[in-house]
Amino acid sequence: MLGERLLDRGLITERQLDLAMREQRRTGSMLGEILTQLGLVTHQSIASVLAEQGGVTFLDLTEADITREALALLPEALARRLNVIPVALEGQVLVLAMANIYDVEALGEVEALTRRRVRVVGASEDDIHARINEDYGQHKSIEELIEEAIRASTGPDDNDPGGLPVVRLVDQLLLKAIQDRATDLHIQPGEHTVLTRFRVDGLLQQGPSLPKAIQSAITARLKILAEVNIAENRVPQDGKFQFRHGKRRFDLRVNFLPNIHGEKVVLRVLDKTKLVLGLEQLGMPEGVLERFLRLLGRPHGVLLVTGPTGSGKTTTLYSALSTLNSSDHCIVTVEDPVEYELPLITQTQVNVKAGLTFGAGLRAILRQDPDIILVGEIRDRETAEIASRAAMTGHLVLSTLHTNDPISAIPRLVDLGLTRLDLSSTLLGVLSQRLVRVNCPACNVPEPPSSDLLALLKPHQREGRWSLGKGCDACGHTGVRGRRAIHDLLAISPEVRERLASGVALQEVEAQARREGKGSLFEHALQLAQEGVISLDEALRVTAAED
Repeated sequence: MLGERLLDRGLITERQLDLAMREQRRTGSMLGEILTQLGLVTHQSIASVLAEQGGVTFLDLTEADITREALALLPEALARRLNVIPVALEGQVLVLAMANIYDVEALGEVEALTRRRVRVVGASEDDIHARINEDYGQHKSIEELIEEAIRASTGPDDNDPGGLPVVRLVDQLLLKAIQDRATDLHIQPGEHTVLTRFRVDGLLQQGPSLPKAIQSAITARLKILAEVNIAENRVPQDGKFQFRHGKRRFDLRVNFLPNIHGEKVVLRVLDKTKLVLGLEQLGMPEGVLERFLRLLGRPHGVLLVTGPTGSGKTTTLYSALSTLNSSDHCIVTVEDPVEYELPLITQTQVNVKAGLTFGAGLRAILRQDPDIILVGEIRDRETAEIASRAAMTGHLVLSTLHTNDPISAIPRLVDLGLTRLDLSSTLLGVLSQRLVRVNCPACNVPEPPSSDLLALLKPHQREGRWSLGKGCDACGHTGVRGRRAIHDLLAISPEVRERLASGVALQEVEAQARREGKGSLFEHALQLAQEGVISLDEALRVTAAED
C-alpha cells in the first residue's frame, strides 16, 4: 500500500496519513494526489514509491539524458496526452518514462505506434511535462510570436490557424514564468518599448523586450483573463485567473497600475502544489521547531508569524494548520485571499467591498464555535482587539504581522490598541522569518569569503565550510537556485511574560528570551552559510551581523 511504504520511508507520519485517508474517503481522489495537494510529500517521492511498488526503476528526469532518436518515435501530442516521454533506445527496446506505470492502455498504444517492445521506468508527472516542453522543442520562440503579433496588429492573418498571436505570446510569457520558477512577472511599458522582468529566487531578471505596437493588445488580453474592466485605464485594477500547465493549475493575481507610458501589469504566480510543506520540512532549527510545536499544542493564546511581504508567512501558517488539522478540532480561517483549500477547515475570503473585513470576519467566526482560528493578517485596531479577546476566551489564534523581528511585534500591537498587560495574558510567541537564496547544488564549490566580509563577523564566527555557487545552466548562471526560510522565535515563557507585564524596556524582554535560548535571524543565516548551504554574502544581505 502506498501509505504504508511512505510511512516506512519516514516521508509522512501516521497522523498525516490518517488525515489524507479521511480526505480520500470524503473526495474519492487518489491517495498520492491528496498527499501532494496537502504538501506532505513531493510528486517525485510519490513516483519513486510507486515505481518501487510496481517493480520498475525510478528515473529522475531532471538529470536524465533523453535521446533525439527516442523522441522521434513518439509524437509530442501523444506524449502529452498519455503523460509519457521516450527516454532512450536500447537496441529495439524503447525506454519509456511514465507517470502512471500501471496505465496498460497507454503502454499498448505506444507499443502499437512505435512497433517496439517498451521498458517502463517511473517518473514524476511534473518532470515529464517539463521535459516534453524542453526536449520536443516544437513550440515557437517568444521572438517568433512577437513578429506574428506585430503582423497581426496591422490586420488579421487569414493563414494563422492557431489563434491570435498575442494570445499565444501571453501564454508563452506565463509559461516562461512557470518554467523559470518565477514568483512574479512584471510587464512595464516605457516610452519606446515594453520591458518584461521575472522575479526568480527573490531577484528580478530581465526578460524579452516587447514592441510598443503590441502593448495595448497584451494589456487587453490580460484584462480579459483577469476579468477586469477592459475599457478602464485611469485607475488601478486587481483581478485573478488560473493558468494550466499540464495537469497543474496556477493561480495568478494581477494588478494593473496606470503610469505615464500606459499601464504596468504585475502578475503574482501562486503554485498551490508547493504551498504547504509541513513544519518538519520548513528548515527550522531543531530547538525552534520543538518550541514552536509546543506553542501550537497550547489550547488558547495568540501565535504570530512576522516578516515582510513574500517571506513565506502563509506557507508557515498553513503548515501549522496541517499539523493541527484533525476531525476533533473546529478550525476556521479568514484570509485575503484564500490561497489554498485545506480539508476539514472552514475558510472565509475577505471581501472589503461587501463589508467583510478581517475584523468583521473574525467577529463572525467567534459565533461558529471554533477551537482554532487563523486570521490572515492583523492590520488594524479592530482585528487586534478581537483576536486578543478570542484568545482570552479559550481560542488558539494564528495570524501574521509585518515586523522586522519578533520583539518589534510588541510595540506594533501596542500601536494597534493592545496594552502590555493584554499581551502578557494572550501572546504565546512570535516567529519571525525571511527567505534566503540557496547556493545552486550543481555548481556549488568551496570558496572562502573575502576578508572584508569576514571582518564583519566576530572572531569565533569566522570558521566554516564556506561555499559559493559559480553559475551554470541549471541556475541560469546566477549561482543560486531556490530559497529557504531562516527563523527566529520569541517564546513567551513565564519569566518573559512577567517582564512584558511589568512594562520594562523591550531590550530587557529580549535579553531574558536570549538567556532562555532564543537565537536570531542572523545566527540562523550564519549557520547555513557556515554549512555551505548559502553564501556569507547572502546571509549578510538578508540580515545584519550583530555586535
